Amino acid sequence: MESISVILPAKNEAAALVALLPQLRQQFPQWEIIVVDDGSTDDTVSICNAHQVTVVSHPYSMGNGAAVKTGARAAHGEILVFMDADGQHKPQDIPRLLDALSTGYDMVVGARDRTSQAGAHRAFANGFYNRLSSWVVGHKIKDLTSGFRAIRAAKFRKFLYLLPNGFSYPTTITMSFFRAGFTVAYVSIMAPKRIGRSHVRMVRDGIRFLLIIFKIGTLHSPLKIFLPVSVGFFFLGLCHYLYTFVTMHRFTNMSALLFISAMITFLMGLMSEQITSLNYKDSE
Repeated sequence: MESISVILPAKNEAAALVALLPQLRQQFPQWEIIVVDDGSTDDTVSICNAHQVTVVSHPYSMGNGAAVKTGARAAHGEILVFMDADGQHKPQDIPRLLDALSTGYDMVVGARDRTSQAGAHRAFANGFYNRLSSWVVGHKIKDLTSGFRAIRAAKFRKFLYLLPNGFSYPTTITMSFFRAGFTVAYVSIMAPKRIGRSHVRMVRDGIRFLLIIFKIGTLHSPLKIFLPVSVGFFFLGLCHYLYTFVTMHRFTNMSALLFISAMITFLMGLMSEQITSLNYKDSE
């Protein structure tokens, strides 16, 4: 049987950990449980020590993604289970993720249903992110931002250098797995309301998630980003040319500029597509 490590990034999550850690230790006594303390100022570390779990501490807050990377480097398990330390993910759902993983998948994600979204604005934003990223990678993504997932450690570590230090690590690893041709499955879960205050800011982190999607989109399939822009420039140039031809009977500099922009954008996408393949040359 493969060894398993459970990794919980935590920043001031003492109120949730005091209930969560006993459940994890009771249900999975043989597993390695790692709490990455991301510069907490509450009783997070003392609560972890009281429940005999491994604690790795950052000297200051480095971000959720940085905590995930620290946990992955410290873990000894062949399978890594990532879950939030705020009480939103239930230990009872872990076996369901592992059951799906055992059927041959490389990563299994706990996909939250609509009742698990923290308000209509979060549900709308996550739905938008899911549809946009699904279009970029060409696969159905049911929950792009879920931090509850089981992953084969060796394959996860291939992409540590790509993961950002902020909250968008789930976005990056999901799209990277699809680009590398690794298999991803989704298991529906119901996430309870978090304990304590969320560290995510809707506007600030929403913009960051959007930028990450486009960043990984250009890293995953650049032509899907560049080609629509190129086509847009081309049709603008064509429309402008037809207008100036009918009204002035000539080909203007603006039309030429738009056609050239379309050509350059397409060539940039084509070149990016070739460069992208080099980033995944070692992903088996």
